Amino acid sequence: MTPLAFLLARTLRREAPLMALSVPQAALLEDLRGRTVALVGNARALATTTHGAAIDAADIVIRINRAPMPAPASHGSRTDWLALATGLPAADRDRLAGAHKLWMSPKRKRLSHAVALSPGFYLHPLPDYARLAAEIDAPPTTGLMLIELLARSRMKSLSLFGFDFFASLSLSGHRSAGQVPHDFAAEAAFVAALMARDSRITRAE
Repeated sequence: MTPLAFLLARTLRREAPLMALSVPQAALLEDLRGRTVALVGNARALATTTHGAAIDAADIVIRINRAPMPAPASHGSRTDWLALATGLPAADRDRLAGAHKLWMSPKRKRLSHAVALSPGFYLHPLPDYARLAAEIDAPPTTGLMLIELLARSRMKSLSLFGFDFFASLSLSGHRSAGQVPHDFAAEAAFVAALMARDSRITRAE
């Protein structure tokens, strides 16, 4: 797709041409079959831990948005998949250039041509977003969308790092919980219920 055709599809909210750029969701989930996954959130509290080795030991390491990694000891150093809901500054694009890109946000106007044409690009379907938003009665975070999506795969395990549902705020910003449009109590309850019925999913403290 040319830059102009992409811009028109994005501006005019033509979902079909954009979805045609994406790998099928079934193929994305099949890539996880039998594999261990580390999903790294951006909670500030993760910087005080020594989970880096455990993160890098996973078969697939997934990070979110700008994927801050203040130190290998706490955050590890690998990024295999990068889930996005916002644009990336140039320095972060260079640092995370090799990562497989997943666009999770329903806000297609934020999606760049470069990301959409990157190898193995995945675009999260709008009905999936709407279904999860209705379930928790709030716009879901990128992290929650990923957890729900990954749980549908035949992965071996999913380890959550840096997920405290905004208790320690975020390494990637300075806003308080009241300044973001998410219901973190509802998300914590959703994940707790999911973990209770799916023993593959664990959360590191």
